[in-house]
Amino acid sequence: IGMLLGLIRPSAGSIELFGQNMSQEGPKLLERTSSVLENSPMYPYLSGRDNLEVFARMRGVVDYRKIDEVLDIVGLAKRAGSPSRTYSLGMRQRLSIALALLSDPELIILDEPTNGLDPSGIIDIRDIIRQLGEQGKTIFLSSHLLHEVEQVCNYVAVLNRGKVIARGPVEELLHGGNTLEMKVNDINAASLLLADVSWISTIEADDEYLYITADEAKHPDINEMLVRSGIKVFEMKKSSNSLEDFFLDAIEEGYQEAGSA
Repeated sequence: IGMLLGLIRPSAGSIELFGQNMSQEGPKLLERTSSVLENSPMYPYLSGRDNLEVFARMRGVVDYRKIDEVLDIVGLAKRAGSPSRTYSLGMRQRLSIALALLSDPELIILDEPTNGLDPSGIIDIRDIIRQLGEQGKTIFLSSHLLHEVEQVCNYVAVLNRGKVIARGPVEELLHGGNTLEMKVNDINAASLLLADVSWISTIEADDEYLYITADEAKHPDINEMLVRSGIKVFEMKKSSNSLEDFFLDAIEEGYQEAGSA
């Protein structure tokens, strides 16, 4: 994140924002970007609104309507006149997001935005992120709270020791779109029946469920085959893991590949 924001010079490689090289167009690109880093400083003796006005003056443009607008977006309009030292940690984090929104950026970089917050504060930040996404903003979110990432992001990249080991749409990574979880009255009979179907990739089972990998369009056909063969289907759903499960599996696979290399 420091390299994205031009705070740290990369020792190798290059970084692009909006399809342009940071080393050549850095200042111009950063004008289209804003960020909220951990422990963003505020003047404790100033109100939330006055803090925003001070930072707006530093940028050379004070738009009071914009200040009121961003305070409303983050849910601080009613407490805008209170000194920021009276704010809870979650309120201070929301004020930092309001500050990031003053310049109406296309890209907003958030570094651990829910770190240290209570459940209510986490929900508030989550709702703000979703709202900004609906407004067409691109959110770059860095977090170790994978449950939160799973709920607000539509695309993720998993990093381990500085390297990307997996990336893609959250829906595809968690569901794969192809794994069907079924509860039937006779697991063995169902497994034998489906074992000879060419378009089924894998069949696994535990004490209660069958886990079948096949094209999602074929899932109704699997159900029909079982029912026609007299096998009762009690439950049928797409199988999904949590992002945390996926993360741990991806790291384990990375270690195995490194060990076999």
